[in-house]
Amino acid sequence: MDFLKKLTDKITASFFNEDLWLNVGQGFLKIIGILILASLLIRIGNVVIEKIFLLRTKSPLRISERRENTLVKLLDNVLTYIVYFVALLMILETLSFDVKALLAGAGIVGLAVGFGAQNLVRDVITGFFIIFEDQFSVGDMIRVGQFEGTVEEIGLRTTKIKSWTGELNILPNGNITEVTNFSVNNSVAFVDISIAYEGDIPKAEKVIEDLLLELPDKYEEMVAPPELLGIQNLGASEVILRVVSEVLPMKHFHIARMLRKEIRMRLDEHGIEIPFPRMVMYTRPDNSGQQKERMSE
Repeated sequence: MDFLKKLTDKITASFFNEDLWLNVGQGFLKIIGILILASLLIRIGNVVIEKIFLLRTKSPLRISERRENTLVKLLDNVLTYIVYFVALLMILETLSFDVKALLAGAGIVGLAVGFGAQNLVRDVITGFFIIFEDQFSVGDMIRVGQFEGTVEEIGLRTTKIKSWTGELNILPNGNITEVTNFSVNNSVAFVDISIAYEGDIPKAEKVIEDLLLELPDKYEEMVAPPELLGIQNLGASEVILRVVSEVLPMKHFHIARMLRKEIRMRLDEHGIEIPFPRMVMYTRPDNSGQQKERMSE
């Protein structure tokens, strides 16, 4: 009974200890102040980052809008993580934890994890530089090794590429060593037109050139009027003319189909035929003097 009474008296004395509650109150207020200060720093930092990129929009060295949005979001997240990490350390120190010992232990654990997760670290670092250097963005058409398709998502660890047949390929960023981006520069559509040897080649060239001048008003994907380069090749039964057109990125497949259609219709209007395989039959006498028929294509 004496032990319980002493314990009760000790707890009661501690409970009504003014210094204890004063220290608790000060610690509580300090934690609230740390959280408020952290929130203010994050808001001020986000505003500063946005202002910096806003000033860059007026600079002649402005980067692309997609890259600006990506970098703003990335820097906001990095700032948030750093501020909250520092705030957590200050709160732990307020609660009388040995922060130095915690940091030392965390460093050792981080080093061990780093050795055991080298591929993860490589993926994250590569992903950061992919985003920072704007090697490709969401919506771009790219080729990575044997995978080719549209970028669906870019993360710090993986990149998702959707092929034109619908498959979704998820690639670790550390494995992306070479990238071909088809969406950065303008594409070139080219079409070969076959004209029969019996046809009027100069007339066909004039008809095609007149048509090409009309097409940019009809197809907005064309950056400039298409150009007739001239005779590309001499085939077995046809003369091949080549037409090229500079178009917006990844629009060359569509424009090439439209060029074939437009040129074919215009040539038909002027009576210029597209060559087709022909079979010629001829005879020659054999050793006995009899005629034998032969066929040649």
